[in-house]
Amino acid sequence: MRLPVVLLVGATATGKSQLAVDVAVRLREAGRLAEVVNADSMLLYRGMNIGTAKPSEDERAGVVHHLIDVLDVTERASVARFQREARAAIADIRDRGGVPLVVGGSALYSRAVVDQFDFPGSDALVRQRWEAELERVGAETLHRRLAELAPESAAAIEPGNGRRIVRALEVHELTGGHRPTLPQWSYALDDVLQFGLDLPREVLDTRIDDRVDRMWETGLVAEVTTLLERGLADGVTASRAIGYRQVLALLAGESSEEEAREATKRATRRFFRKQLGWYRRDPRITWLPAGDPLNVGRIVAALD
Repeated sequence: MRLPVVLLVGATATGKSQLAVDVAVRLREAGRLAEVVNADSMLLYRGMNIGTAKPSEDERAGVVHHLIDVLDVTERASVARFQREARAAIADIRDRGGVPLVVGGSALYSRAVVDQFDFPGSDALVRQRWEAELERVGAETLHRRLAELAPESAAAIEPGNGRRIVRALEVHELTGGHRPTLPQWSYALDDVLQFGLDLPREVLDTRIDDRVDRMWETGLVAEVTTLLERGLADGVTASRAIGYRQVLALLAGESSEEEAREATKRATRRFFRKQLGWYRRDPRITWLPAGDPLNVGRIVAALD
């Protein structure tokens, strides 16, 4: 049997995590090893369960999952560090005769795993200075500053995304330039199979709204309250996750609960439209209808 890297991508609520587990279970039943490698930056964080729709132990069905619950909420998520650790997990799975099933949460993280993807250097003092400026003037004002220095980068970053604005300004200062787009399609790993899960836009929007409602009903606000005691508000990356950012605003008295819920829905739809736009331009992805029971067989057959 071939031992390719299988990459599953697509929007939230399309069933990527469940499909990965189903494929691994099917292979296990055939006496073959398969393990999941997470490529969603927010699943890295311990305690961020409801707002990330993190698969529970029961949902994992005994399948080993790598790079889940490896960071405290006060730690900064680094794509470069993630790339190293994900590729190490993939190599380990293959060395043991298994198939790595990478489940992608964003184009940046999933492509960092499988593609030629180098990262510009970082300087903590430069970054801290821009973060302080972000705190002082706000994301939209800092975005206008970026537009003056690197208009192409600013055009590719939402004015409210302070973390990406700071990173773009840091890279621009260190290198004299910032690349606003992902690199062209070129695999860094051998034998990669990519599958994307597709849903009609109106169905996806309904699923996203339903998922956010379930998160509220199952205790997202209580989860964020608990994480505040662990330092969530000081976490540069974790505190800006969709859902968590809106609940933090709610707990700070900056919005009502209904406003926070609706803002989470809008942010989720906006984020995944952008993500799907990036994925749609990748000609290497085989698109499958989300929820089709034949998808497990299709992916397993591709391994022969």
